[in-house]
Amino acid sequence: MRFSITRAVVVAGAIGLSGAIGFAATTPAPMPTDPSAQAAYRDIEATLGMVPGFFKAFPEVGIAGAWGEFKSVQLNPNTALSGKTKELIGLAVAAQIPCSYCIYFHTAAAKANGATDEETREAVAMAAISRHWSTLLNGMQVDLTTFKKETDSVLRMAAEKAGTEKAGIATTH
Repeated sequence: MRFSITRAVVVAGAIGLSGAIGFAATTPAPMPTDPSAQAAYRDIEATLGMVPGFFKAFPEVGIAGAWGEFKSVQLNPNTALSGKTKELIGLAVAAQIPCSYCIYFHTAAAKANGATDEETREAVAMAAISRHWSTLLNGMQVDLTTFKKETDSVLRMAAEKAGTEKAGIATTH
């Protein structure tokens, strides 16, 4: 799998900047004995230029899998989502968890991938809107089957309206 040098440098910079994160950054990891962990650490260093503390804090038995996931999804420029989109999603989720480490990382990485301040604000606002409506829908026990039918109807009508507006046909309902 090929990774963008620019992308790896950007991520390494963002991770490096967040490297002073408490326990993970200040606690040295013991030398790994597992060959897959050793290989993962070598690949992390080759890709990012260093092994950030939070990777060292991960249990040795799982680091190869954790790094594989991170590299093949988050760092991979050949996925369905752009790097900017992935980082904006990460920021939105981080804001809802909430996780200060993740907010810092995903904001820096989103901006490094070209996100504007307005895009980062909108991602966080969308997370808040989703959380708001989820709270209401679940708390009020809105029937899921009815909700799905109504959602499908609204989206179908919006698509029809958009189609007629594109064709220059005025609609009044």
